[in-house]
Parts: sequence; C-alpha cells; structure tokens
Amino acid sequence: MTTIAIDSLENIGAAAEQFAGVLGDSRVVAFYGNMGAGKTTFISALCRYFGVEDDVCSPTFTIVNEYRTDDGDSIFHFDFYRIDSLKEAVDIGFEEYLYSGSLCLIEWPEKVEPLLPDDTLVVRITATGDDSRTIEIENE
Repeated sequence: MTTIAIDSLENIGAAAEQFAGVLGDSRVVAFYGNMGAGKTTFISALCRYFGVEDDVCSPTFTIVNEYRTDDGDSIFHFDFYRIDSLKEAVDIGFEEYLYSGSLCLIEWPEKVEPLLPDDTLVVRITATGDDSRTIEIENE
C-alpha cells in the first residue's frame, strides 16, 4: 500500500503528481471515501496534472464527464452516487468506457463493483482535518 498525505490544499498538486507516479499503467481507478472526503477535489488536481484545462466538476447528475488532456487523450470521470442499480451503469455504456484504454476515475465505485475489472486500482481518501487528507493506494 502506498500512502500520500495532503497537509493542505496548497500541496494538492504535488500529491497529484506523486499519485500519477504510482498510477503506472492502471486505467481504471476507484476512489472510495465518505461524502466530503475530497474525492472530486483530488480528481480535479489529478486532471490538472495531466493537462486538462476544462473545469473539472463532479458528474453527480450526468454520471460521466469527459475531459481532454493536453496530449488529446480522454479522461472519463464517473460519479455513481445517484444511481440505484447496475443496469443504469450498463445503460450508459460503462463497460465500454472501462475497456476503452482511457483513464477512468470513479467516485462511489461501491455502486458498480461487480462491473469493475480485476486490475482496478483501489484508492481510499480519508479526511484527517479541515484541509488535510490521507490517500491510500492499494497497489500490491
């Protein structure tokens, strides 16, 4: 397990860079954490690290947002908080996204766990203070 500490929002960019180094060839990343843990904030910082210039926001109502990196690659950002069944995820073509080769960043993955590939990178974000977080990456 790899742990990344974020002491404040000022060093979230450095944490995103460190995370990218751990990411390696992983294409599907499941972000677990309570409401308000900072999943969207960290995903936004990670997208900025990869050169996304668009605003990164939680796709709570749209379920998925697509962003383009400065290299023209797609990053898909999912938020499954509001879905009620696996069928909803299947209906939007979730499995096609998973196997597209593009980076897929997933909030509330517990709602779609049966659909996740075996090599999904599991990430747990925990609030440790007002602006501090711990990111645990299960990469073993």
